[in-house]
Amino acid sequence: MMDWTDRHCRYFLRGFAPHVLLYTEMITAAALVRGDRERLLEFHPEEHPLALQLGGSDPEQLAAAARAGEAAGYDEINLNCGCPSERVVSGSFGACLMREPSLVAECVAAMRAAVGVPVTVKMRIGVVSGGGTRAAELLSGFSAEDKEELWRFTAQVKAVGCEVFIVHARKAVLGGLSPKANREVPPLRYDVVRELRAGFPQLTWVVNGGLRQPRDIVEALAWCDGVMLGREAYHRPYVLAQLEQHLHPDTPVPTRAALIERMQRYIAIEMARGSRLSPITRHMLGLYAGEPGARDYRRTLSEGARDPRANADLLSRAAHAAQAHAAL
Repeated sequence: MMDWTDRHCRYFLRGFAPHVLLYTEMITAAALVRGDRERLLEFHPEEHPLALQLGGSDPEQLAAAARAGEAAGYDEINLNCGCPSERVVSGSFGACLMREPSLVAECVAAMRAAVGVPVTVKMRIGVVSGGGTRAAELLSGFSAEDKEELWRFTAQVKAVGCEVFIVHARKAVLGGLSPKANREVPPLRYDVVRELRAGFPQLTWVVNGGLRQPRDIVEALAWCDGVMLGREAYHRPYVLAQLEQHLHPDTPVPTRAALIERMQRYIAIEMARGSRLSPITRHMLGLYAGEPGARDYRRTLSEGARDPRANADLLSRAAHAAQAHAAL
């Protein structure tokens, strides 16, 4: 999730679930090849296991970016073929690549030749262009032609050695829908992902999209190999702890007090390095989601982080604000 799952966010989320595989926000291969590689690839050792998600469509650039990611210590390299935002489409990567399976296969082959860690693909079940009545019809259904295109894409990428596919179980609309609407308007088609898994049983399939409640996620794990969570984990991070305990019963659910202490230690180190407080605390607003006092916690944290004198003690004040409200 661009501008969301940065290194501060990932460190915070790791505190809820020791075993979950975390993903970076999508980073363009061009930015890694030409830009500040060290800053873009920076992460804390506790973030492992950790995957680097790349955007791009140039095999040579993607291979160079993947090589840099492996050298930096990432455990997986993921190619994004699912993001529908306009800035992604204009750059010829993301969901528009679903229409170019040969190019995606070429990119994956180049990346696999460059690294020894797994190379995986994030995808949609299909793409639709523009708006209007015809687009709405294409969006709502899943025709034999849709299936043929999706199977062709999968087969060509599989042929070059990709073994793990992460599928957002919706079509993507290229133009005509905002990124937010693209996550909500296209119908969810878990049945299509089930068919894919049945058609390519030798591959590993991870489903993404629309899964929010722990019971629904656990049910999905009964028919799919994995589940990817995005905004739900961001806004309600304790869902990760609930799932962690379900899959690893010996792992205790962390208390909010323990999570705050962990982040206070992290913030103290980061601020000593010159980091600002607000880019870290903005990822922590969901810590009390669904709990009494959540609004007081969020307000204290967000308003307090604007004070240039604020430090890690702000987290304790925010927690006390939540607890004071809950005691009323």
